Amino acid sequence: MEYKYEELLDRVWTNLPDELKSTSRFEMPEIKTNIQGKQTYIMNFNEIADAFQREPQHVLLYIIKELAAPATYDGKKAIIQRRLRQSMLQEKIKKYAEEYVFCHECHRPDTKVAELKGEKIIKCTACGGWWPLKKIK
Repeated sequence: MEYKYEELLDRVWTNLPDELKSTSRFEMPEIKTNIQGKQTYIMNFNEIADAFQREPQHVLLYIIKELAAPATYDGKKAIIQRRLRQSMLQEKIKKYAEEYVFCHECHRPDTKVAELKGEKIIKCTACGGWWPLKKIK
């Protein structure tokens, strides 16, 4: 059976999942902070975790380790026990996204945490690539 190029493209397009047909670009959430005394509050912490499709505790653990500062999560916002510039926190969030959100193969943000043979992995729903979920040290 011989196919024409246009027919093959149409066939592939109709079989693609809807989220891959979308041309909207992922936008990294802009971090919103509030400093009170010696504490820095990340006011939109839930929004950031939701945009990354990650557990807030995982994102917070990464920030704690990167900043070497204690922090808590109250269900809505993160509270870091240190005065920090918004730009520094934005940089840490960006580094988290590069390591744990964006696919290492196709660089799309369409990844999910999954399990394979009892081990946690990050799986890309766009290209099918996967890699082990690196433990935060």
